[in-house]
Amino acid sequence: MAWQNVSFLTDAASAEPVCDALIEVGALSACIEDADAGTPDEQPQFGEPGSLTAPGWTHSRVVALFEPEADVAALLTQAITQAGLENVPDFAVDRIEEQNWVQLTQSQFDPIRVSARLWIVPSWHESPDPQAINLILDPGMAFGTGSHPTTRLCLEWLERTIGAGDRVLDYGCGSGILAIAAARLGAAHVAGVDIDPQAVDAARANAERNGVEAVFADSTVPVAGEYDVVVANILSNPLRVLAPAICGHVRPQGGRLALSGILREQADEIIAIYAPWIALQVADVREDWVCLSGVRC
Repeated sequence: MAWQNVSFLTDAASAEPVCDALIEVGALSACIEDADAGTPDEQPQFGEPGSLTAPGWTHSRVVALFEPEADVAALLTQAITQAGLENVPDFAVDRIEEQNWVQLTQSQFDPIRVSARLWIVPSWHESPDPQAINLILDPGMAFGTGSHPTTRLCLEWLERTIGAGDRVLDYGCGSGILAIAAARLGAAHVAGVDIDPQAVDAARANAERNGVEAVFADSTVPVAGEYDVVVANILSNPLRVLAPAICGHVRPQGGRLALSGILREQADEIIAIYAPWIALQVADVREDWVCLSGVRC
């Protein structure tokens, strides 16, 4: 069975209304892409929810998936009319054969070498180095495969920082990868919290898979106590709002804090916000993302 994949060009203002209309007329999915991706005119859009004042691409491509027997031309005409546009654009239809989508998705994640002694290994792979510290990971619905620069920055910081017996809090734990890494690196007690219950479930499953004892909870359960090490790999907006709460969990007189999910141009502002509690500095940079760290006095 082959699905029908339809694509056509439009402008930024029309792309979202057309996507919505395509879903209403029966498309299985619809998305917007940068039509100039891979060219000198590509328009990267960094940021986070609420931070973009004019999202979208000047030259947009809408891509929609339809059932094998759908009348694409008729449905596209109906969607264009519903979206308030006058003309049906030129469009292309490609056939997508049925595949093992789980297997295809898994094939995109290979083991990642973080350092000489630390690897991230998807649960469906064999470890390339059985003698290393292997973090066996199945991210599920949670952020944190280890491939994103911010996750790598935090893992490298933890490897440099964790001492035997440390108490560690992963604030915004996602898949639990940072908390699990801290435990495997020698921390005595690790905990994690996330606003997403699915992330908490994934973190618990990953901890069990790695033979790690960890306490994970969603944000309905208040985080209590002070920790020797706190790491928060989230985004700059929540980091701004949560500064008092995050710093309140860092042990006075030597507790260490690392923050990531921060773009290079956002670093100075985050440093200023956290200054009343902890003097942060740039610990490392990768691909325009920074990791900030500091010690609480």
